[in-house]
Amino acid sequence: MSDEPRPEPSDGAPKRRGKVARKHTVGRVVLISALVLALITGLGTVYFIRHLNGNIEGLSLDALGDDERPEKVYTGNGEPLNILVMGSDSRDCEGCGIDKEGGGGSDTTILVHLSADRSRAYAVSIPRDSIIDRPECNAGDSAAATDVMWNAAYGVGGPVCTLDQLEFNTDIYVDHFIVVDFASFGDMVDAVGGVPVCVPEDIVDREHQIFVPKGNPSVLSGDEALDYVRARYVGEQLQQNDISRIRRQQEFIGALVREVQSAGTLTRLDKVVKFLDAATKSLTTDEEFASVTRLGKVAMQLQNIGLDKVKFVTLPTEYYPRDSEFWGKVYWTPEAEEIWKLVNEDKVIPPRLLGGNSVSAEGPPGSSETPSPSADGESPSETPSETPSETPSETPSETPSETASETATPEAPATTEPDPVPGICA
Repeated sequence: MSDEPRPEPSDGAPKRRGKVARKHTVGRVVLISALVLALITGLGTVYFIRHLNGNIEGLSLDALGDDERPEKVYTGNGEPLNILVMGSDSRDCEGCGIDKEGGGGSDTTILVHLSADRSRAYAVSIPRDSIIDRPECNAGDSAAATDVMWNAAYGVGGPVCTLDQLEFNTDIYVDHFIVVDFASFGDMVDAVGGVPVCVPEDIVDREHQIFVPKGNPSVLSGDEALDYVRARYVGEQLQQNDISRIRRQQEFIGALVREVQSAGTLTRLDKVVKFLDAATKSLTTDEEFASVTRLGKVAMQLQNIGLDKVKFVTLPTEYYPRDSEFWGKVYWTPEAEEIWKLVNEDKVIPPRLLGGNSVSAEGPPGSSETPSPSADGESPSETPSETPSETPSETPSETPSETASETATPEAPATTEPDPVPGICA
């Protein structure tokens, strides 16, 4: 009796071996499926990259002529990178009245400078109302002109002419340029589900059908974001020049970058795909930059710098006097020339030049950098070639001039307290 049940385990043994065999089979199926999935995903990535590259229009810089372009000044380790970013408004033609001018134009011009050691980045905004001299550009197709507005170059000769104009007026060699169409900019905002910014009061311009709701924060859609960065009327008052609008643009770009880098975007494949498609659509660059892989490499370098080391700077300007033919327009101050010189030499821009209205990309929205001795903390991380030149030149000159100006000039507190800007939370 006790021996009879013994065969039963032997009958069950093959069943146990059968289970093991099925495990191996399942494992092979999973492995093969994973390989097929990886292959499909890889092919999809290739086609997607081709699609993104197809969105980008590349323009030649041959018309500039290498003999007439500035020479690179920095000779230390590594290579700084200067990228001219322009925001283009096609105005075709709904909304033409916003700036009271028709035709295409560059409403935003920012020179992005990445330091050679990739420890910091500056985004220097140039007011579109700046009065400057424009060189002959596009191999003579666009004539030279004196005392013209900065943004006129784009309408005359496109982005290459604007790049030529910047090099002519700053003596800075520009490595690449990017033009972002404003319509695509709105699609980028919608792709990430809106961007939160602090808006202290409703921005209303009924004539141009502009409305931006107040909020802390107010999550702006693509259309609202376009209104926010383009509006000239804030608090029912026309902003006479581009300064306050530049500040809103800087605040919003910083908020958009933070939103893109947030987990809510990067962990959502659908959002990433939509954002990349929107970001490259109607994008115009120089030929060398007309590749998402090339753009991606630079984006990674910028990301590695850290948002706290990315500073938005508005080029220092002054109004022309009321009795001038250029009243309401601005001219570059000597401080602006200093900034261009420091950018060209890949040196740290000190707090006295950044001013109270510079903005850090790390946020939070509505915040601004308050210059202080500690704000120049990048100096210890500079390369050896920069450190000796920074220390002697900055220390002796800054202290006496700051002290003297505080006692003799009423404008001195402006270097430590940011001026209020309509449409931005203080």
